[in-house]
Amino acid sequence: MADADSRAAARTATLIALPLALIAGAVAFWALGGLGGGNGGKQAAGSPSPQPSSTVRMAAPSLAPTPTTVCRGLIAQLPSKIRSAQRRPVSAGAEQNAAYGQPALRVACGVAAPKVAKTATVYELSGVCYLAAKQRDGSSVWTTVDRTVPVAVTVPASYSGAGQWAAEFSDTIAGTVPSSDTAPSGCH
Repeated sequence: MADADSRAAARTATLIALPLALIAGAVAFWALGGLGGGNGGKQAAGSPSPQPSSTVRMAAPSLAPTPTTVCRGLIAQLPSKIRSAQRRPVSAGAEQNAAYGQPALRVACGVAAPKVAKTATVYELSGVCYLAAKQRDGSSVWTTVDRTVPVAVTVPASYSGAGQWAAEFSDTIAGTVPSSDTAPSGCH
C-alpha cells in the first residue's frame, strides 16, 4: 500500500509542477521579448533606432597635409559598428568624417581646437581627454583637447550616456592620433 501511496503522491506532484513550470516559462519568454512581448517590441530608451543606409550630411573643411594623414589613419581604423549603431556613409570628407546609427552619431577629425577655459571641466575617457559642449538641439560635442589633431564626437540628445558614447572611440583615437605635448590641467 505504501508503494501505491508513493506513486499517487508523485503523480499529484507532477500534475501540479508541470503546469506551473509551463506558466513560468511562458511568462519568462514573454518578459524577455518573445513574440514582441515584454517591452511591446519597442526599443529601449536611449538606444539608436533602426538604421538607414542613407548618407549623413557632414562638412569637410580642407586640412593641411599632416592632419589629413592623421585623419585618414583614424577613419580607416574606426569599426563598422559601435554597439548596435552601424557605420553610415557621409556626404563629404570620407577620409576625415564618420557617422553611425540613426540619429547619426558623428566623428569629425581635424576640427578647430576648442578654447579651454582654466575652470572648464575636461573628461578623461579611456585615456583620451575631452571637452564637452552642449548644443542648442540638445546634442553634445565631445572634442579632444590632448591630441595633435582635434577630433569631435557629436552625440545626439536621444542617446543616453553621451560620455559613454564618446568613450567608444577613445581607444581608436589614442591609437591613431598622437598626443599633444600640451593638455589642459585635469588631463592625464
